[in-house]
This record gives sequence, C-alpha cells and structure tokens, in this order.
Amino acid sequence: MQELNRNTVNVNTYTERIIQFGEGNFLRAFANWMIHEMNKHANFDAGVVAIQPINQGLIKMLNDQDGLYTLYLNGIKNGKAISEHEIIDCIQRGINPYENYNAFLVLAENPDLRFVISNTTEAGISYSENDRLNDAPPISYPAKLTALLHKRFQTFGGASDKGLIVIPCELIDRNGDNLKRIILQYAEDWSLGSDFSDWINEDNIFCNTLVDRIVPGYPREKMDAITQELGYKDNLVVEGEQFHLWVIEAPETVKEEIPAEACGLNIVFTDNMEPYRTRKVRILNGAHTSLVPVGYLYGIDKVRESLEDEVVGTYLRNTIFNEICPTLDLPEAELNQFSNDVLDRFRNPYLEHALMSISLNSTSKFKTRVLPSIIEYIKRKNSLPKGLLFSLASLIAFYKGERNGETYEVKDDQAALDFFAAQWATNAIPSIVKATLSNTGFWGEDLTKYEGLEHTVRENLETIQTKGMKTALQEFSK
Repeated sequence: MQELNRNTVNVNTYTERIIQFGEGNFLRAFANWMIHEMNKHANFDAGVVAIQPINQGLIKMLNDQDGLYTLYLNGIKNGKAISEHEIIDCIQRGINPYENYNAFLVLAENPDLRFVISNTTEAGISYSENDRLNDAPPISYPAKLTALLHKRFQTFGGASDKGLIVIPCELIDRNGDNLKRIILQYAEDWSLGSDFSDWINEDNIFCNTLVDRIVPGYPREKMDAITQELGYKDNLVVEGEQFHLWVIEAPETVKEEIPAEACGLNIVFTDNMEPYRTRKVRILNGAHTSLVPVGYLYGIDKVRESLEDEVVGTYLRNTIFNEICPTLDLPEAELNQFSNDVLDRFRNPYLEHALMSISLNSTSKFKTRVLPSIIEYIKRKNSLPKGLLFSLASLIAFYKGERNGETYEVKDDQAALDFFAAQWATNAIPSIVKATLSNTGFWGEDLTKYEGLEHTVRENLETIQTKGMKTALQEFSK
C-alpha cells in the first residue's frame, strides 16, 4: 500500500507565511484545518512551517509525509451525524530546532512571514531564567520566539511592516498578553535594547484567544479499518469533532488579514473576549457540571444518553435556555446558537463521554461553572433558578456515593470527601443542606443568605432521597 506524501497524492503548495510552534493533534485538527479551508476557498495562500517545541515530537514523521495528513471530522452537522475526511496540505515542512537550530532562525529572514501560531501546552507559555539568547536552542517556547523575533528585527532593520501577528492557542487566560510579557522580560534580561522592545510593542500584535474543539487524536484502535478505507498509509491521521470555535481578541486589522468570514468559519474577532469565555464556561462547562449528578443518579452513564432521554434531556435544555442564557450579556441569537451547538456536541454519536469522568472535583467545578449563573439569575430576575438549584441538591446527593442501592467512588480532594462523609453519616437532610450551603470553603460565600435558596435545595434533596432521582426529576419537570 502506498505511503501518503506529495509524490503519491495531488495537493497544493503554498507560500510559507505562518510559523507554528507545535505539531500535535490539536493544532492539526483545529488551526491547520481552518488554514486549509481558507487556502481552498479564499486564496489565503498560507503555508505553515511547523516547529517541534520540545526535544521529542512528530516532526520527522510529519516530514516523512511532506506535511500531509488525513483529518476525520465526526459529529452533528446541520442536524445530521456526519463523518467526513480530507487530506490537509497547508503544512509545507517541519523543523526540529534541537537538530537544526540554524534552519529555525533562518525563518526570520523570510519577508513573506506574517503569523505565528502556537499550542505548546498550558506550561508552554512560561518564563525560564536559565534560557539565553545564544542557546541553540533555548528551552522555553517564549525564549525561542524571542530569539526568532530578534533575528527578524536585525534582518529587516526594525522595519514596522515586518512585525508578526502572534496567535497563541494555549489554554491559559490572556495567553497573548502573557506571552508578550515574557518576551519583553527576555529582551530586558538579554540586553536586546529599547529599540527592539519598542518594535515588539508597536509593530507586533499579540492576540488573546479562546479555542474550542474536541480532538480525540490518533484513532489507534480503528486504524486498520481507516487504512483500508483511505487506500494509503497515514501515520498521522487525526480525529476531531465537527464543532469549532476560535475567538481572537485583536485589532480590526487582524480580521482584515484572515479571510475567515469568506469561508464560513466560526472564527470570532473581537476587542473583548471575556463575554465569550464566560459564555463557554457558563453554557458548555456549566451544562456538563449541572448534568452530571442529575443524569448519573437517574441511572444514565453517558452524556449522549442523557440528551436522548426525554426527561433528562428536557431538564437540561430548559436549564440552559431558561436559566443560564438569561445571565449572559451576548445577543440572544448568539446565545441560542451556541447552546444548540453545545447540545449537538453532547449528542455526538462518535464521542462517548462518561458522566463519571466529568464528575472529578465537582464541588470546585460547580463553584466556577454553575454558581455564577445561580447568583446572576437571582440578581437579574429576583427569583430562584429552580433547575440549577435542583442540580445543586442532586450534587449533595451525589456525594453520598450511592445509586440504586449500589455504592460508587466519588473523586474529589480529601477535604471535600471527608466533609460529605461526615454529613451523610448523620443522614439528617436539613442539617446536611445547611452545612453544605454555608460552607464558605466550597463557595466563597454563605449561600443560605439568598432568600428561599436553602428551603428549595432542602425540598429537592428530600424528594430525591425519599422517592429516588427518577421520580424526583419527573415530578420536578411537570
């Protein structure tokens, strides 16, 4: 069977305009796919040079395939379950700076270079005081990028039109701001001069981003069947879900250079990404966390099965649209579209997401993902969000560790486990509810201060304990 490379398949070649730190599954299923779409449909003509950010990586394998790989996108698209695949051809080559550092630095001399993209894990955007300019290479990603930018500054004499647009995808808050701050720190440590620092500040753009696509990665268990389907050997097949979202906080000029709109890509350019971050945490993550104790105690094990169940699915939809969305400040149409996308993602038949795998550290997750919606709802509506409070009661029941007479392991930090073990040892629901809601270590405040909240949670928990979750949820949903 033939190997996948540019001699065996007919693909395009593009101008090298993007340096990409990271060659892993996420960037190849996310950013590279979008670049591929813009090359195909909007004449973006953007070739990628992938840089291996750590000593071990996939660059040799990538170069063996001339930068090519097959991407499978699996999930709900336009209301239907779809699996589709395509060869992605935007990566032109890869460089391992640990083997050829000079080839990496020479990239700085390319006049066509315009963008830097990265995904070097959350730990990648970090400062290492041991890195030096003359290291070959420096260890940290920001130090490597500083060396590259300094080389470019020198090569083009600090020309303002040779600055770069830097779009990090690492999952840390204000990733672009943090990356820029560390680069300026290296500029000072390495005595690179005020002119270089001014060029970084004035002529390079560091974007903050929010990225969202589930990427299961290399489908090892299915590769025999996939290889037969494809008719060629590909060692870098990657799978992702259909949904994608890339929020880029940047000046308007950046939007003008990236033709996402012409391709119908879900790339949002904004001057303030915080509403989008809040939307994701409250709706996507908040729905997950709200669902776990309800769905699991109901007798369901998977997220998809929860949506397919009429009672649990209706409960979750009502909670999202009637209680979470009204607490957010984006246009209603945007919130509804995002919510429907989330529900489609939950129903994805190609991904099996176990409720128990989401349940890890549920108290801290509830605090960050769900509690803000409860408090904001009370503030805006001057009433209680009954669905979210039913979830809170279910959460307390979940920590008892019993479902239909059988025990299960709850995973949380020891202090939380010890707290609930002590409470459930009493089996006195009024005191369990009061102790839990007034535990400021959990919530950062005493929740019993909100009028009617304790009474509502107590009533729900009593029903769950006396009648079981199925009857309790059915009665609640009437």
